[in-house]
Parts: sequence; C-alpha cells; structure tokens
Amino acid sequence: MDDSRPIFVQIAEQIENDIISGQLAEETQVPSTNEFAAFYRINPATALKGVSLLVDDGILYKKRGIGMFVAEGARERLVTQRRDEFQADYIRPLVAEAAKLGIGSAQLAEMIRKEENQ
Repeated sequence: MDDSRPIFVQIAEQIENDIISGQLAEETQVPSTNEFAAFYRINPATALKGVSLLVDDGILYKKRGIGMFVAEGARERLVTQRRDEFQADYIRPLVAEAAKLGIGSAQLAEMIRKEENQ
C-alpha cells in the first residue's frame, strides 16, 4: 500500500480488483481481517473498516462464525460501477476536450485505435 488514499480504501479496492479479475469468485471466502492486518502490517480495525465498506455495498456478506464471502452478483455490480466511473472520469472529459479542439467522434475513435496498436 503506497498510495495517498486511506489504507482501508486501498484494501477495499484490492478486494474489488480480485473479484473483478476472478481471483475471488462469487460465494468464496475472503481472507480474514486478521490476515489482511498481518499481511499489510496494519491494525485489524483498519482492515475491518475496508471490508465493512464492501459489506455495506453488498459486495461481501458475513457467514456467522465462518467469515466473509463474496456475494452473488458482486462481480457484475463492480464491473458496472467501474464502467460508470470510467465514463464519468475519463470519457466525458475526453469528449469535451475533443470537441473544444474540433476533433469529431470518427477522428477520436481513430486516435484511440492508434493507441491500442502501439
């Protein structure tokens, strides 16, 4: 963890990334907060705060006495959320800047294709 954002947020995002990539499949158990705390050398309460963000969002759920598990439909919800954020954070500003520069959608698409091929 080497980011300016709070560690608990980074832990939540790492779990999300593992769900999106398929490393953590739906209905599988996630590491315990103590395991996260030991791995990242942080306080277990900080790890719990990160996991709790995902519980609050319905991405993880608790099985009493067993641990936390990835909820059914979690990957799809995360991908949809990330796509929406991608559009708002990157596509909308890109299109607005392209319009200021007189770059039409066809030319913009061609510029993107060139970047993909590099």
